[in-house]
Amino acid sequence: MNLRRNARDSSRERAQRALAHKGPSPVRLVSVLLVLLLTAAALGYFGVGDLTSAFTFPGRLTGAVLVVIAFTSFLGAAALVDHWLYRTFPHSGLVALLGAFVAFLANLTLFLELLSNADSISWKGLFGALTLGSAWAVYIVWRTLATIPAPKRVATALLATTALAVGNFGYQNLYLPSQREVRPVIKLTAGGPVLSPDRKAFSVPVQITLENHSDMSFDVLGTEFHAMGQQVPLIRQDRLRQEWRAVAEQWTSFEGTNPLSRRERYQPGDLVEAQPWMRYGDPIGANDTVSARVVVQLPMDTKYDQVAFYASAHLTRKDRVSLDQLKAATTGFKSWAGGRVPDWLKKRKDFDSLIYESTLHENNAIDEETRDTRHITVYWEFGAHGVDIVETVNMPDGKEAPGKVAERYGIRTVETGPVERTLWDIKSKL
Repeated sequence: MNLRRNARDSSRERAQRALAHKGPSPVRLVSVLLVLLLTAAALGYFGVGDLTSAFTFPGRLTGAVLVVIAFTSFLGAAALVDHWLYRTFPHSGLVALLGAFVAFLANLTLFLELLSNADSISWKGLFGALTLGSAWAVYIVWRTLATIPAPKRVATALLATTALAVGNFGYQNLYLPSQREVRPVIKLTAGGPVLSPDRKAFSVPVQITLENHSDMSFDVLGTEFHAMGQQVPLIRQDRLRQEWRAVAEQWTSFEGTNPLSRRERYQPGDLVEAQPWMRYGDPIGANDTVSARVVVQLPMDTKYDQVAFYASAHLTRKDRVSLDQLKAATTGFKSWAGGRVPDWLKKRKDFDSLIYESTLHENNAIDEETRDTRHITVYWEFGAHGVDIVETVNMPDGKEAPGKVAERYGIRTVETGPVERTLWDIKSKL
C-alpha cells in the first residue's frame, strides 16, 4: 500500500516538474495575469476610497486591508511572470501562489457581500467572474510548482490561524460596536411663569435638552415641540367602569391617550403651541448636549386646567450615512399643490404636509459605488396635535425602499412627553 502511494506521489511530482520545465501556455499566462491585475485594480480602487473617505475606523481599516491585498495581488502577478519566464527568484512560484490565493479569498468575500447588499449587476458580475478566475489561477499556479516545500505548509497554517484571530478581533472590536444601539435622550423642564405687563397673560419657559451620551454623531432631520391645553374637571364620585373602558379605547391613538382616572374627566386636548426647536441639518456631536428654550403663552382666564409638553427629534447616525442639505422637494414642496406623497400617507384624514428631501451617501466606498443612489424624504405633517415628522427612504425611481432600509441608515426618532403641569400650580407662582 505504501509503495503504491509513494509511486502515485512520485508520479504527481514528476508531472509537476515536467509541467514546470515545459513552460507555460501563453494563453494561461495572459489569463492568470489578467485576473490578478484586474483584482489588484478593483480592490485598490475600493481600498483607496475607503481609506480616504470611510466614515468609521472599521471602514478605514477595511480600506487599508484592501490596499494591502491589492498590492499582494499585483506582487503575485509580477512573481508569476518571473516564475514562468525568467526564474531569477527561487521562490517566485510560491509568491505567485500566495498572491492568487489571497486574491481568491478577497474576491469571494466581496462577491458574497455584493450579492446581499449591492444593486449594480455589473459589479456583481465582475466579482463573480474574478472569484472564478482567481480560483482557477490558484489551481494553475499550484500545478506549475515542482514541489510543495514544508515551509509553505507552516506558512499556510500560520496564515489560517492569523485569519481566524483577525476575524475574531474584527467581529468583537469593530463589527459589534458599530451595531450597538445608541439613542440620545430628550429632557423637558418647565421654568417659572412670567406675568405679562398688562397682567392679562402669562408665559411658561420650557427648556429642551438633548443629551447624546455616546461616541456616535447625528444629523438632524427635524425637531418638533408642542404644548396641549387640557380641561380636567373633578367629580365627587368614582367613574363607572363603562367610562374607564371608553377612555382606554382611545389608547389606539397616542395623540388621544389620556390617563385612566377615577375622579378626573379628561377632555380632548387643544393645541396651544407648536414649533421646531432645532434647525434641520444641524449636527449633534459625540457626547454633546444641545439645549433650546421655547415659551408657551396663555391668557390669565384660560379655560384649561393642565398643560402638557411634548418634544421629539428625528436623527440619522453619521457613522451610517451622510446627507446633502435638506431642500424643498423637486417634485413639489406642498402636498396640497402637487407634491408627491406615498399612498399610505395619503390615507390619513386631512393630510397636509411640507416635503423636504436630500441625497443619501453610503458610509463606505464599496456601497457608495455599487448601490443605487437613494434619497430621503421628510414630510412635515400638520394636524390638530402640532406637526408629525415622517421620513421615507426612496429609490432613484421614486419608489419607497423596504422598511429595513431605515435601520441600515441609522434613522432614529427620540421623543419625550407628556410632561404635565397644572395651571393652578403655575399661577400660584406669579
